[in-house]
Amino acid sequence: VKVKIPFGDKYLDAIFSVPEKKPTYGVILTHGAGGDMNFPHLVSLAAYLASHGVLCLRFTCKGLNVAYRTKAFKAVVEYLKFCDDYKLSGVFLAGRSMGSRAAASVIRQLSEGDDDDGFIQGLVCLSYPLHRPKLQSKLRDEDLLLITCPVLFVSGSADEMCEKQLLEGVVRKMKAPKKIHWIDKANHGMAVKGRTADDVMEEVNGQVFSWLRKNVQLQHK
Repeated sequence: VKVKIPFGDKYLDAIFSVPEKKPTYGVILTHGAGGDMNFPHLVSLAAYLASHGVLCLRFTCKGLNVAYRTKAFKAVVEYLKFCDDYKLSGVFLAGRSMGSRAAASVIRQLSEGDDDDGFIQGLVCLSYPLHRPKLQSKLRDEDLLLITCPVLFVSGSADEMCEKQLLEGVVRKMKAPKKIHWIDKANHGMAVKGRTADDVMEEVNGQVFSWLRKNVQLQHK
């Protein structure tokens, strides 16, 4: 279902992937610095989640500035929260690369304000860009260290923007419940020599869904 989400004086293009049964939980998903919501990995994940009963709303925001992308993400969260068509108990924020930085920033800002009402259940970071290529001294970890909701990282062990040991070091310092799933030998674009893109995406999608399911169950105990 295609929708236009109001954002300031503009609209963001977005698509709902809707499960057959009425969903209780949703995922908001966005893309990295390049591309848009039709990036194959996002389309694949959205279809997988919807086929497993999770509503997925993916959107396009072209800005290359993280603060701008964060504002856009916030607008989408608000839209879904008050959307009459889908009454959800909670939502997970997810993004690829720069989109995951924006998602982390939204969660940090909302948890610092008075408007933290438990609607946001967790964060999924696909290829989190922890540092610029070859610039490992400057880590983009400030939001991650302040988040308290569950976080899943899915990263390639050969990601040039997220060195394995550095991410593991950041994760050790995080207060939030967290998990890293390494895609063996994958680069920042999740490409692995000798494996098809579909094969890699199957691994990613399965990991994301089983983590979501586990975290939803944990909250209902």
